[in-house]
Amino acid sequence: MDSLTQIVLGSSVAALAVPASHRRVALVAGGILGTMPDLDVLWFGLAGSDAVTQVTWHRGPSHSLLVLTAAGWLLWLWLKWRSALVGESPRRWLWAIWLALLTHPLLDAFTVYGTQLLWPLPMPPVMWSSIFIIDPVYTLPLLSGVLLAWKLSPGRSDDGPETGRRSRSARRWLVIGLSVSSLYLAWSVAAKYRVDRLAEQSLAVMGLRDAPRFSTPLPLNTLSWRVIAMAPDGYWIGDRSLIADHGRMRFTFRPSDTQALAQLTATATPELRRLLWFTHGFVGVHARQREDGAQRLILSDLRMGLEPDYFFRYDIAGRDAEGRWIAAPEITRLPAPGDRMAGLAWVWRRLMGREARP
Repeated sequence: MDSLTQIVLGSSVAALAVPASHRRVALVAGGILGTMPDLDVLWFGLAGSDAVTQVTWHRGPSHSLLVLTAAGWLLWLWLKWRSALVGESPRRWLWAIWLALLTHPLLDAFTVYGTQLLWPLPMPPVMWSSIFIIDPVYTLPLLSGVLLAWKLSPGRSDDGPETGRRSRSARRWLVIGLSVSSLYLAWSVAAKYRVDRLAEQSLAVMGLRDAPRFSTPLPLNTLSWRVIAMAPDGYWIGDRSLIADHGRMRFTFRPSDTQALAQLTATATPELRRLLWFTHGFVGVHARQREDGAQRLILSDLRMGLEPDYFFRYDIAGRDAEGRWIAAPEITRLPAPGDRMAGLAWVWRRLMGREARP
């Protein structure tokens, strides 16, 4: 999820875990801890990592529940020694630290990007894909609760009946914000289940019941969805508006040069193998001619973006003199094409049923 969401989620859970007199400090500390796992992007940038490393190692070790549990415990031990505040209520601060850290990767796992929850165990990234990476309906209740809690929370030296009333109000707003956002997340899971069932029924009629597929909400909402099912020579795209659509889902076929990818996979570089592992194989492959006339093979991550303007696109191979595809010495990421505002406008029209279904 985006940084603001992770900050206010970390603030909310940490502030609810500590004593009332510690709440304002916990709001700040939880926000910092809640965004810390994403600092891995700074490391990859400073280290000059290649395109595949930057993408596939983000949400890796820094998002592992195993790593964060150990790191949170070590941080707590240090703070218990150095901070009088943590020393006053060590158990509750341990929970605050753990909750702020661990809710970050768990929430990320609900997106389609993928999160390596159990690194270093050799398993693909978890992608429950029930919520878009930015969703204001999820974020705004948390943000409102944090702002109101900050305003109402008493200082450490405050005392009296009015202070107690304000403290209870601060806690109540935090609970409301966290509850509303959690209910919305639960709704996203239910909506995904509904879309998956509809897709399964329609794909079964097409003879694609067992085809690898995934579903994900379209940007900024959980009412319009996209399902992509893989085929031996391409992939099928289906959209569903839970507001406007009725009846079975309709799918449109898009060809993909799967033979070229299979040829490369036989002698794949570690970078290409890791990219296919990271994407769960949900990729489209198309030949493209550059301005200099060279033929290049472009791999698109089908999980993020709208056809044909996918956010993650990579130059993975070129043709030799005999017309065979030769893996690129280094995989490079291409700029994301397309007009994002036009894409969002299309999503809105599709949601409201003013755009034709595939």
